[in-house]
Amino acid sequence: MADTHEIKETLWKKMADSPYLMVGKTDGTSHSEPLMAQLDKDLVDTLFFFTGKDNRLADGGKVMAQFVSKGHDYFACMAGTIRQDNDKAMIDKLWSKQVEAWFPEGKEDPNLALLRMDIDSAELWETDISLTGRVKMLFGGTITADESSSHAKVSTTAA
Repeated sequence: MADTHEIKETLWKKMADSPYLMVGKTDGTSHSEPLMAQLDKDLVDTLFFFTGKDNRLADGGKVMAQFVSKGHDYFACMAGTIRQDNDKAMIDKLWSKQVEAWFPEGKEDPNLALLRMDIDSAELWETDISLTGRVKMLFGGTITADESSSHAKVSTTAA
């Protein structure tokens, strides 16, 4: 069972490997949508997303973001506030070929918006079923919490 520090470190490693999240407003006005997070190691508790200015999240507000790792062994739900942050220096820092594929006019595309999500809190789950737990699964035994996963409720995702 990982401690809180380890589970937070794992979040950023897993998101760097697969930075796709479902993000939606918490006011119930629309469904969540898939977005690719841009991670900046210099800014803790912050996610960035390149979108169009006409995107349903572009006007900002309270949001929830859900993350599932590639191996389905790590899950996160993050609450925070999203807003446009079209700082040219940050756009330059986060720009990539993957982003450019969505914006044919590049960094000067008139519809380009850089959204910034400041994370207020998160719940993190890391599943790592122990050998004993796996045997119990095979034969119908009861798996205890220390044999299955780690869970943390945090006010910061900083490791």
